[in-house]
Amino acid sequence: MSDSEIMEATKKFAAVIRESDTYREYLDQREKIKKQPELYDKVNEFRQRNFDLQNESDSEDLFDRMEAFEQEYMKFRENPLVEDFLRAELAFCRMMQEVNILITAEIDFEYE
Repeated sequence: MSDSEIMEATKKFAAVIRESDTYREYLDQREKIKKQPELYDKVNEFRQRNFDLQNESDSEDLFDRMEAFEQEYMKFRENPLVEDFLRAELAFCRMMQEVNILITAEIDFEYE
């Protein structure tokens, strides 16, 4: 199989992902929350801060900072629009991680 055939198969696979229930739920929840731009901005701030915390190299007081972060956003996450979006996004991200892990395992690619 040529590289161009692999790229074409990849495009078809991406189309299959776009048709999945998990991806469609993510899109649905994203559209709902985007209808409230201020709330969507706050969600993006939450996501960025969460990402930054999880990727810090200083783990000395990480548990305490994560606990404080969770407390700070607890009330915010009680909003059904926020929680539904974050839940759908997490499900989609996990699905994509599983796909990546499966592909990597199936092609015997060492990445350690």
